[in-house]
Amino acid sequence: MPTEFDIVIIGAGPAGLAAGLYAARARRKTLLIEKNVTGGQIALTAVIENYPGIDEINGFDLGQSMQAQAEKYGMEVAYTSVSAIEPQADKRHLIKTDEGDYLAKAVIVTAGADYNRLGVPGEDRLIGYGVSYCATCDAAFFKGQEAIVVGGGDSALDEGLFVTRYASNVTVIHRRDTLRAGAYLQERAHNTDNMHFIWDTVVESIDGEKEVKSVHLKNVKTGEESDFPTSAVFIFIGHSPNSSILENLVEMDAGHHVIVNDWMETNVPGLYAAGDIRANAARQVITSAGDGATAAIRADHYITDEFGSE
Repeated sequence: MPTEFDIVIIGAGPAGLAAGLYAARARRKTLLIEKNVTGGQIALTAVIENYPGIDEINGFDLGQSMQAQAEKYGMEVAYTSVSAIEPQADKRHLIKTDEGDYLAKAVIVTAGADYNRLGVPGEDRLIGYGVSYCATCDAAFFKGQEAIVVGGGDSALDEGLFVTRYASNVTVIHRRDTLRAGAYLQERAHNTDNMHFIWDTVVESIDGEKEVKSVHLKNVKTGEESDFPTSAVFIFIGHSPNSSILENLVEMDAGHHVIVNDWMETNVPGLYAAGDIRANAARQVITSAGDGATAAIRADHYITDEFGSE
């Protein structure tokens, strides 16, 4: 028989951890399921300095602290992979995992999104030490230094323009000879004095021992290779929400982000999505935590309305 909970949360990033805290403090029997490491993307972040009330903290430590706080109020944790969510006739949801099944009155999916990576040597090793996928998070660390941005779409230019507020120079590396970004962003980029472009070029490796020192570039048309000194590599080539378990179950946009309302409700009663997995997410620790709290508050009310004091 499946183990029963009031609220099951899938994903232990900031959204899931905040949801767990609010659900557990509401005296709901709460389970948090995570297949990897607590904290999600923030666990890979060396320093977080834009979380209100905390001057500076290691991302892994923040995740551990958030988990401990939620567990203090009774949240349970299971480390396993979820294979399916199946709505039941009695309004509950069956959550199938590699370690067994769970039954929940409400489910909050906070499985996050993975940034698309270049897949080049040095990238994974130097995440948090010059390699970043978030300008808002990390640009301030590179004040007065050289930085590059990889990509040619809206996100690359928008985030790249944010980096220009801090870096001495920002060079955009793009594998084509024209940008895919909107006309307004392109105009702003070309009119920004400390933003420059290298066309028809890809990054072959990111180099440095303890921090980024340079990138190795290759021109895709001529084959010419070169080394480009830089302190930071901001990569914006898209991201992929971890929403496969919700395919054919809830409404999604063209990029497979889950569509929710202001209360994080999907079109399936009792099923919520919060954080980077949802459409139009800001992809910040603080906004994800807010999403998770909102979803948990609504789930608590939903359970009272639908199940009463059961």
